[in-house]
Amino acid sequence: MYVTPPSHDSGPGLMAPSGTAGARPALGREARQWDLPHAPQAAGIARRLARDTLKGWGVREDEAHQVVLTVSELVANAVEHALPPVSLRLVPPSEHQMIRVAVTDGGPANDRGARTAGCEPHEHGRGSAIIDFLAAARGTRMCGGSATHWADLPLAA
Repeated sequence: MYVTPPSHDSGPGLMAPSGTAGARPALGREARQWDLPHAPQAAGIARRLARDTLKGWGVREDEAHQVVLTVSELVANAVEHALPPVSLRLVPPSEHQMIRVAVTDGGPANDRGARTAGCEPHEHGRGSAIIDFLAAARGTRMCGGSATHWADLPLAA
């Protein structure tokens, strides 16, 4: 993961996908943002919200599955390893055919997390590799005490 330089901001806590300055989403494809509970059920809630939004945007089911998997991993990591609050933002595809998934949290927690503390090393830690495989780009932006972890997922043209 890398830290995005603050000079590339495009709004509070988010960097626009490169090359999309001024790009306008198709009608009905507005960016969506939700506050989530800082609790184990947050990933499931986020998956449902993402699935419904992607369906409304007309994203193909196989591509939506990859976006939903990324949403799930980023939200689960925020709940497990960071402080509240947690929010999810989905930015619709632009002419560059990328969907941005961004999860903002309250910054790193001081412990390993309740779920992973009792796990063997082979039982956790795969989320980062999954996101690396699926995303065309990803990063983290620190702002004050919060952190935004984002991933840009490509869609077929």
